Amino acid sequence: MTGNKAKQSYKGSDKVRDVMTTDVDTVNPSTKAGEAARQMRDANVGSLPVVDRQELVGIVTDRDITIRVAADGISADDVMVKEVMTADPVTVRPDQTIDEASAVMSQHQVRRLPVVEGHKLVGILALGDVAVDPSSQDEAGEALTGISQPSEMDRSIQNEA
Repeated sequence: MTGNKAKQSYKGSDKVRDVMTTDVDTVNPSTKAGEAARQMRDANVGSLPVVDRQELVGIVTDRDITIRVAADGISADDVMVKEVMTADPVTVRPDQTIDEASAVMSQHQVRRLPVVEGHKLVGILALGDVAVDPSSQDEAGEALTGISQPSEMDRSIQNEA
């Protein structure tokens, strides 16, 4: 038997704790960005929570490494995660509802939310987790629509081109 659990059906009123992934790969702030990128590749994920002494201090994405390191011709093995991560990421609590988490995803244009109790990381919630149940597809669709809108930074870059 594998550790993967079968997809279940969830409602928007269900709690984040019922849907979140609890076995989360993490890095620490002093991990080299190149090592974080390899860890993301090997785990087939696009982001990793950054944890220091069990406390969530940031999140690093494949895009962070691409834009803040590789695009400037810097070796990812010469840069620490703390130099490219997003500090104090948006989070949710395990007792929040799926509807609330979807709204947070949409408002902040993120596809993954670290789940914390206090400052301790206890899981991660992905947009795909929210979209499992047909009754929550409206919430997932609204979250995806909000997430897919260009950010202010993306719009300013596009306007310069």
